[in-house]
Amino acid sequence: MFLSVFDMFKVGVGPSSSHTMGPMVAAARFLDLLRAAPFEFHGLRASLHGSLAFTGIGHATDRATILGLAGFLPDTYDHAKAEIALANIRDSGHLQPDGLPRLQFDPREDLKFDFGPNLAGHANGMILMATDAQGDVLLQETFYSIGGGFVMTEEELTSGKDTDEGAPVPYPFKSSAEMLQMAQTSGKTIAQMKHANESARGGVDNLTKGCARIWQVMNDCIDRGLTTDGTLPGGLNVKRRAKSIHNALQAERGMNLNAPHTINDWMSAYAMAVNEENAAGGQVVTAPTNGAAGVLPAVIRYWLDHVPGATASRIDEFLLTSAAIGGLVKFNASISGAEAGCQAEVGSAAAMAAAGLCAVMGGTVQQVENAAEIALEHHLGMTCDPVKGLVQVPCIERNGLGAIKAVSAASLALRGDGTHLVPLDSVIETMRQTGADMHEKYKETSLGGLAVNVPNC
Repeated sequence: MFLSVFDMFKVGVGPSSSHTMGPMVAAARFLDLLRAAPFEFHGLRASLHGSLAFTGIGHATDRATILGLAGFLPDTYDHAKAEIALANIRDSGHLQPDGLPRLQFDPREDLKFDFGPNLAGHANGMILMATDAQGDVLLQETFYSIGGGFVMTEEELTSGKDTDEGAPVPYPFKSSAEMLQMAQTSGKTIAQMKHANESARGGVDNLTKGCARIWQVMNDCIDRGLTTDGTLPGGLNVKRRAKSIHNALQAERGMNLNAPHTINDWMSAYAMAVNEENAAGGQVVTAPTNGAAGVLPAVIRYWLDHVPGATASRIDEFLLTSAAIGGLVKFNASISGAEAGCQAEVGSAAAMAAAGLCAVMGGTVQQVENAAEIALEHHLGMTCDPVKGLVQVPCIERNGLGAIKAVSAASLALRGDGTHLVPLDSVIETMRQTGADMHEKYKETSLGGLAVNVPNC
């Protein structure tokens, strides 16, 4: 099994990897099908199903689908150009992607939210159609946005298509047990094995440059969030708080006013800064999703700014270790809130961050696995119930608490010798089972939990 660090950490746009980035990527894939087809197309239609319908407005799924069909992609997204394109499409009822003729598409008529049962493959389903001059469908494809910006067609999902395509890798572990055994046999750390795998696929230079860009985008996102205030869009009138918290923390430095637990406020400020940017539709990095994008960068920033001996030269080690853990969770369970609740998003992010921090603080491979296990275990059962379908409440604060749990998990693991009762594999399987048993109203539909018990108008 191989999932690249660049699969787990994707540069994209908020507010959701599964509901914003995924549909945009799916639309881009559909355009490629149109370009290769022997038909003359005149129009496009789209229908959103399951969680994409129930929370689609709050997660900007409609907007992402329209922009994707217009040729926009998450990693090159330009907000100003997108606004112009959306206005033109809504005014004209047409769009014209590169390499295709002018196509009829009126968002009011051609984009439907289907609030019926989920499509068979996944809670995040969408159907894209291309029509002839009479409105008859010439080409149709069903896509599933399976979390973290990953997208599969119905055929790929039902056939069990292996996403691991490419050159063989030297350390292809599919479980934490295999990972531990390979580390013991090879004498390498998790990051060293992951580095060897990545290098076999993309080369050392691409890996180094790619990791540098990932951290740069993460860190820039923190900095923007720490210097921006105002009210988040969407109608809940949620005020940005990261800037004011950060300003207060800076003002208190050196005044001997701080209790030791104030360090938690620093971590929360870093994480909330990212998720406020995400909620505002800014550029973020999936880690492993947009809804959980603040946990891991907050822990890295905490380590760099507050832990003696931390050095930016080891950020690659942090990212590679984290990506290895995230890959195990995705391969054996889920990172999708619509599939398994927030345990799959913030829980996975906390496990990844705990593992990365433990590694760069000198933890053994066994301690790193223990750190990930502790962090994920104590997110089991967490629901995904965003108020008004927005990635704001409880999502923003939840990332701060996820970062705090990650640091605590790493610290506990470092206090031990790596031996522990519950293996990470068992926790991942428990998370999968818990997600399967969880009622749909608690899995990113905004039909239960806080979403129905908090006034949102």
